[in-house]
This record gives sequence, structure tokens and C-alpha cells, in this order.
Amino acid sequence: MKTKRRRSVRISLTRLVASAAAFLFAAAGVSYAAGEPAVASSAASPVVTGPVTGGAGAVQMYGTAFDPAQVGYEQSEYFVSGTASSYTAVNSLTADGRWSVAPASTAAYTTRLVVDRPKDPRRFNGTVVVEWLNVTGGLDVATAWIQAHNELVREGYAWVGVSAQAVGVNAAKTADPTRYAALSHPGDSYSYDIFSQAGQAVRDSAATVLGGLHLRSLMAIGESQSAFRLTTYADAVQPLAHAYDGILLESRGGVAPVTAPLSQAPQADVPVPDGLLIRTDLQVPVLTFETETDLLDLGYLAARQPDSARFRLWEVAGTAHADTYITPVGPTDTGDGQGDVAAFNTLIDPPATPDPTHPQVSCPTPINAGQAHYVLEGAVHALNTWMTTGVAPTPAPRLEITTTSGTPAFVLDANGNVKGGIRTPSVDTPVATLSGLGQEGSFYCTLFGTTVPFSAAKLAELYPSHAQFVANWAASTTRAALAGYIRPADAAALVKAAATSTVGD
Repeated sequence: MKTKRRRSVRISLTRLVASAAAFLFAAAGVSYAAGEPAVASSAASPVVTGPVTGGAGAVQMYGTAFDPAQVGYEQSEYFVSGTASSYTAVNSLTADGRWSVAPASTAAYTTRLVVDRPKDPRRFNGTVVVEWLNVTGGLDVATAWIQAHNELVREGYAWVGVSAQAVGVNAAKTADPTRYAALSHPGDSYSYDIFSQAGQAVRDSAATVLGGLHLRSLMAIGESQSAFRLTTYADAVQPLAHAYDGILLESRGGVAPVTAPLSQAPQADVPVPDGLLIRTDLQVPVLTFETETDLLDLGYLAARQPDSARFRLWEVAGTAHADTYITPVGPTDTGDGQGDVAAFNTLIDPPATPDPTHPQVSCPTPINAGQAHYVLEGAVHALNTWMTTGVAPTPAPRLEITTTSGTPAFVLDANGNVKGGIRTPSVDTPVATLSGLGQEGSFYCTLFGTTVPFSAAKLAELYPSHAQFVANWAASTTRAALAGYIRPADAAALVKAAATSTVGD
């Protein structure tokens, strides 16, 4: 009798998962007409050479670890060369971001673009995501690609990683002096114009850089340190260069030192103000994506601003600046469902070591296993829709914050998770307390937040059966998908991952 009953429960779960998957995949079948950029780009067009070969024979960049051919993509690398400008302020750099800047000094440069694109041109959706590669770790890291690559591959985006800063260029030259001998970076005061020219290179040299793919629109994206610089770029340079059709800022800060100067030594030092907003007169849409860590530990709360005609803010509950998907799960996730299962399992058994290849770097407590990357993929889709159709995302709720004696803190629910914000199943049908705060140790560790798995007794209290858990999880996931925060394909995978778990057994 017990075996028959369990088989019946499993069959019911299979039907539940199948019906949820059918609904969610059907919701993915919406198509949109292409839009047009608001203003033509006026950035200088650099010289493009490549594809680059030689040296050790490999692209020097930290990104995904699988062969792009496994997902129907191909990777290539190109050099771009030109003359870049630094910028100086014409008026005061006020916190509203409504600045006037002008070119200052100029310098020659040669940097590189790393390109991942669909092998089959029929899969290309017309949008190129151009990532400002992150150099916090002393080398180029494709953080946004790691987090969002499943959505980019599913929907046929092309992706271009730009070595916009000197640290990334110099690290590549050190790693492979032969392959990268031609690279030369004059300093980060010129990084903004280099990033504009990288976008222009994609437009003007699409026959080379994109292998002949027909470009419709360019989306700029940057995470963490790259988002700090891309924030300054949005207010200062985008209104001059008109290089991008939309900008996605992931995990930016709000106060020094997690802001980016307009210019820096050895050029003039031009810092930006604390609490810097995105100017509301931009002609392209900007979506800002923030975790709990970003709001309170990195000071974004000082830069929080209301939604407007071309600005949206997404704050995501239960998330940290970095998490178990960025490392170790994401780099090997090919989108076949195994990554979703592995990510779910880190909610139950979270690691304290962010990078398994460097076990000596261990944090005092288990790191955050929140589901930020699923919502980031939703953000990419939402911004692309906004760029190409003019249909803006529905405004998202803010995380709930209370202030006591001048100190802000999150308002928590009965399970210790923050209230408000964009909700994922990991906080609405929780198996752990998730936070972007509370991690001790090095600054690096504090960026990873915390996960405190629930005890077996608490799980049994919340979910008397596995069927009940999966039903609750599926309902939470569907709500997030219907709101546009989680992509239908990801939602179906989330439900399947929960069904394979033992929660409630």
C-alpha cells in the first residue's frame, strides 16, 4: 500500500510539473517587432582586426567553462584600435546625473573584444549584449555572461565582452604575451570612450565581429565594479555618444569608494557624487538590478530612485552581490537542467568556499544560494523588450527597509527572509534563510552573503509532504513568471528541480 501510494504521489507530481512546464513554455512563445534606436550612434569607429589566433591558443578570460559548441555557439576574439578621449566636466557633477561633459585629452589604444555568437545565423535574435568585463579580481571576468548565458543562448543573443580597463588588458598580456603583444591601454580615464568605440565597432564591423549577423540593437551591461563605471558612463557619455540602445546596471553601489570617477590620475581627478542617480532625460532605457548586499553594504540605498519613463529598478529578495551560481554552479551550466538541480541543492547544502578551484579561500559561514541569476535573465529579456518595442517592464516592488537611530535594516518575515522586492520561490517557498548580509571574514567573503538551511523539523512543519512542497514551489514560481521576473523556461526548470528534491519526503 505504501509503495502504491508513493507511486501515486510521484505520478501526481509528474503531472503537476508537466502542466506547469506546458503553461510556462507556452507563455514564452510571444514575439515582438523590432524597434529603432532613439538617436544614431556618434562614437568614433575603431579599426577591427582578427579573428585573433596564436600564442597559447586560448582566450584569456574567466567565463563559462564549457565548449560553446555544446550549446550551438562559437567564440572568437578581435582587436580594436583607435584614439580614445578622456572627459572633463563642463558643469558641476550633481547627484541628479544631469551633467555636461566634454572630451579632454586623447590617447591611442588597442584592446580586445571576445565574441560568443550563434553558429546558426537563423538563431540570432538581432540583439548584441556588450559586457564591460569586470576586473575586480585582477583579470577580465565575464560575470554577466556567467549569470545570464542560459537566457542569451536560448533566445539567440550575441554577446561581446570588452576589455575596457587597463587591468584586464595587462592581465591578458601577462597571461599570453605572444597572443596579446599588440594590446595597449592608456589608462582608465579613457575607458568610457573605449567602451563607446567597442559598441561602434560591433555596429560598423558586424560582417567581421558578428560573422555577418544582422544587428538590430546593442545592450550594454556591467556587473559590480563594471556597473559602477557604467553608471558614470550612462550619465556622462551615453548622451554624447549614443552608442547603446539600452543599459543594464547589475549590482552598482551608491557611495564612495564603490563609485567610478569621470577621470582619474594621471589625468585630472574628477570624482562623482554620492547618491548618484541615473539621469531621467536619457533617450534610452536603463534597468538597474540590485541585491540585498548592494542596497545596504554597498550603499545603493543612497542612490535609490523612483521609476520613470526610461528607468526601472529591480530589487531582488534573498540575494547577495555574489552567490553559489556565479561560482561554483554557473560556469559549467549548459542549460540542460543539471545546473538548476545543482543550484537547488546549494539551498539545502550551501558551500562556504565560493570557488572550488581555490579551496583555501573559505568564508566563515555558508554563502548565499539565492536565485539572483534567474531574475537577471528576466531583466535581460525585459530590457530587450523595452529597447525593441517600447514596452516598459511593470514597476517592481521595493525591498522593505526600516530605520532605527539612523541605521537602515531590512524588515524580515517569520522565516528570516526580507519582505518586499522581487520574489523568487526560494523566499516564498523557502527551505533556508537567505541574506545578502551577515557574512564575516574578508571583504570578498562579505559580498557572498549567507544561507542558513532550515532544520528537518522546520521543513516537516512547513511541508508535510513532498507533493505539498512542490505544489507550493510551483505556485511561487508561476507567480514570478507571470510577473515577468523569471523566464518561462527557467520557471519550468525550477519546478522540475524541486520535484527531483527530497524536501517533504
